[in-house]
Amino acid sequence: MGRAMRGIFMKGKDPRLDQAAYLDFPCLKRNCGLALSVISSFGARCATFKSISHTLGSPRISTYENTTIGTADEMGHLVTVAGCALRQWVLDFEGNTARIIRSIKDLYLHCWEMLVRILQDDGLHNVILDIGMPVQHRNVRYNCRIICLNGKILLVRPKMWLAGSGNYYEQRYFTPWMKPRQTEQYHLPRRLQKFQGATHVTFGDAVISTPDTCLAAETCEELFTPDAPHNSMGLDGVEVFTNSSGSHWTLRKLGLRLQLIQEATRKSGGVYIYSNEAGASGDRLFFDASAMILVNGEIVAQGSQFSLKEVEVVTATVDLEEVRAYRSSASRGLQAAAKSTGSYERIQTAFALSSDEEDLDLRRGPSRSLEPRLHAPEEEIALGAGCWLWDYLRRSGAAGLLVPLSGGIDSCATAACVFSMCRVVIGEMQSGNEQVIKDVKRLARFSEHLPETAQDLCHQIFHTIYLGMSRQSSKDTRQRAKDLSAAIGAYHVDLDIDEIYEAQRNLIVNTLDFEPKFKVEGGTNTENLVLQNIQARSRMVTAYEFAQILPTTRKRPGGGGLLVLGSANVGESLRGYLTKYDCSSADINPIGAIDKQDLKRLIAWAEKEFELPCLHEFLTAVPTAELEPITESYTQSDEQDMGLSYNELTVFGRLRKEHKLGPFGTFQRLVHEWSDEGPRATEDTRPALKPREVAEKVKRFFHYYAINRHKMTTLTPSLHSNDYSPDDNRFDQRPFLYPPQYDSWAFKKIDEEVEKYEKLHDRKHK
Repeated sequence: MGRAMRGIFMKGKDPRLDQAAYLDFPCLKRNCGLALSVISSFGARCATFKSISHTLGSPRISTYENTTIGTADEMGHLVTVAGCALRQWVLDFEGNTARIIRSIKDLYLHCWEMLVRILQDDGLHNVILDIGMPVQHRNVRYNCRIICLNGKILLVRPKMWLAGSGNYYEQRYFTPWMKPRQTEQYHLPRRLQKFQGATHVTFGDAVISTPDTCLAAETCEELFTPDAPHNSMGLDGVEVFTNSSGSHWTLRKLGLRLQLIQEATRKSGGVYIYSNEAGASGDRLFFDASAMILVNGEIVAQGSQFSLKEVEVVTATVDLEEVRAYRSSASRGLQAAAKSTGSYERIQTAFALSSDEEDLDLRRGPSRSLEPRLHAPEEEIALGAGCWLWDYLRRSGAAGLLVPLSGGIDSCATAACVFSMCRVVIGEMQSGNEQVIKDVKRLARFSEHLPETAQDLCHQIFHTIYLGMSRQSSKDTRQRAKDLSAAIGAYHVDLDIDEIYEAQRNLIVNTLDFEPKFKVEGGTNTENLVLQNIQARSRMVTAYEFAQILPTTRKRPGGGGLLVLGSANVGESLRGYLTKYDCSSADINPIGAIDKQDLKRLIAWAEKEFELPCLHEFLTAVPTAELEPITESYTQSDEQDMGLSYNELTVFGRLRKEHKLGPFGTFQRLVHEWSDEGPRATEDTRPALKPREVAEKVKRFFHYYAINRHKMTTLTPSLHSNDYSPDDNRFDQRPFLYPPQYDSWAFKKIDEEVEKYEKLHDRKHK
């Protein structure tokens, strides 16, 4: 999605080519996050492509006319395929290329230069390469796949359906190929012509025919479209599909992605090789790899979703005859025969993927189907946020991390994500991950020996700070912060900011001759907010102050600075329940797109999984900002301040973004779902409200959402974990100045509807 450079490799027998992988290159603003698909024979003799130079020198590449794939007595039918995920980084051209070459063996100008480097590498010969990169054809920029063999280009296949919603703006950089099943001739750059032995290659929507099967590629977003290319390709005889993707992670998304991939071959049969980018690519997105191979809708290989490996390859053996048998239904045959849209041009090669001799090897056989591996949401948060944090930390050059611990569940969740990161890193070190070991040596400098436990690593790179106030902060929150830091091994600082607060408050007293008071002391709402915001912003400044100086005071070799982590959750951002430039302002935020309910699931899971009993107290504590003085009769509560529960905020957030509902549409939906008159199951936790009460909550949410929208323009970059994130930078681009909502037409329509419901209710109960 919005990431060029994807690919597929087909390899024959050659001792130099025992491993295979998928290619991906960086392009323009974003790097094509890497994934790879590979197709290989079982030790089949390497197909010698003697006619390649002559063929490519002709005006057209000859097509494979025979639509019948060979029978079992003519050629083999067992094929080894593989998918790969590479940990790529935006604009790291040489590093990305090295990972691509490594995966095979075990803008524009730079991409062509990198392509030349790959084509010149003899160790990559006898493998069909499918490399994604941007190509400018007739002054139009396309996101393309370059299919190569033995240093020659066979086909340039442009992407047809671009990603243009949510996090992706692929149309800013590319134009889709709008000519289905059509091809043209592409004039190669001069530097490529001498390697090609020709000036032109085929450019367009075509497929590849080998002596034993037919294969084709669709790219990322194309899988998610209603009429994906694999539909028409499959009816035209394509048996093997590859998809090299840049599909980002969100909670519970892998199951949906898997359903789409299964559906691609469940109706019409086929082999589907899915490869995806892995890791963080320098922004808010995390790519969760999960390379997969499916046959007729059944998984036969699946890679890890969360890993710190630079390269991960999954392989499977598939039987092409199973695809042909699966496609023997009369309805499929009739649709294929009745196709009126024309056939795909077939680029013919002499490269066979199977061998009839190897089919006789009884030690080999088709891979068995597997049950899909899906993590629970709480595991996804821990592992996804942990891997994202590690990639950001190691690539930023910072000395470590710091989070202000409030004693509440949000900052606790951020700390739990860091501890999860440390656990993942230690696991990778123990498995011999050289890149992780190298990164840990740079970061963990307080000892000559590498850390052996998550707590050891945490103590060297993670810092927590409790920023209390003598009247506002409770003993409970201070103790919870201290206990959590000790349990995970973090370096903890406990301090009060009363002096800073009093100095700022006295500026008002001495300059304006006015003494502001808290609400519990008889002050106005404005005075109350001013005094709270002094504390909140003082905490942000203090957090950055200590992040800069702590490595020096701890005598860390080389000094350095710490990345400050934020802890505002998605509900608070939607409601605007945060102070602009307070501790919600940080360098990055691992939980900024996660709601309170999922954070509680994370903490409950981590309490047992990480063996941290101190987390239980965070689950039972009442969420509070602790910005107002605590009295015998009053303790500040988040939900009381907001006038909405965190669960209700999640509902509003999803309706606003995912269901695209405004105030009136939201009311029409919730007046039924939250009705106190409808039937309810015993375990139903939805609010039971009258229409006017529903209207009040809807108005309250959209009113505060509107007046606080400006805060989203400075929101800390957060890991994109949900599709109702209010991230204003590129995902949820909305105005940040709205008209007054209580005077809006939508609110007036809500009032009219409420009156109708109440009149109807009165008539029924007379």
